[in-house]
Amino acid sequence: MAIDRRRWLPLAALGMIASAAAAQVPPLSPEVERIATGADGAALTVAAADESAAMGRFAAYTMALAKRDYASAYAMLRLSFQASNPRLEWEMNLRKRPSLWADGTLRVLRVSWYADPAGQPLGLYAAFDFRGDRKDGTMDCGYVAVHRTAPGADWTVVRTDTSQVPAELIEDGIPKADVLRQLPCYLGKGIATAF
Repeated sequence: MAIDRRRWLPLAALGMIASAAAAQVPPLSPEVERIATGADGAALTVAAADESAAMGRFAAYTMALAKRDYASAYAMLRLSFQASNPRLEWEMNLRKRPSLWADGTLRVLRVSWYADPAGQPLGLYAAFDFRGDRKDGTMDCGYVAVHRTAPGADWTVVRTDTSQVPAELIEDGIPKADVLRQLPCYLGKGIATAF
C-alpha cells in the first residue's frame, strides 16, 4: 500500500501547530509577588502580554538549560552578555555543575519589573526570582533577568545567578541561616534574609 504524502504533510503540520499551542507558557499565578518600578521610581503598570512574553523567555531559557541544550540557551543571551561570557567558558562553567537546572521543579516566587533603569540600555526588564526543588532534597535558587528594548522586540536574557543548596544545608525546606545569606535567593516574604 502506497503512502499518500499529500495527506500526510498537512496532518503533520496540524500536529506541530497543536503541540506548539499546548506548549504555551502558562500565566504566572496571582500568588507570585510582583514589583514594578518606572524610570522615575513611580509604580509601573505591566501589560499581561509583556508578562506572558517575558515569562516565555524565562521558561524557554530554563528549559534549554534543563535539557542541556547549551546552544539554544546561549542564543537567548543579550549580545553584550555573550561578549562578556564567551560561549566555551560559559558552557564549561555550567557543565561543572551537572545537577544545576536538572531534575527539579522550578517555581517563580517574584517578578520585578523595571522600565529604563539608570545605567542600563533603555527598555523593559523583568527579573524572575525562582526556587527549584529536587526529589533528593537539594534545591536551586536564584534569578534570571530578561530585557526587551521596545514593544514587539524579542526578550533576551541579560543576567542570571543560580546557586545549588545541598540537602545537608537545608532544614524544613529552608536553607540554614548561615547559608541563606550567601545565596542569590529570594525565597518569599515569610523568610527573613536580612542578617
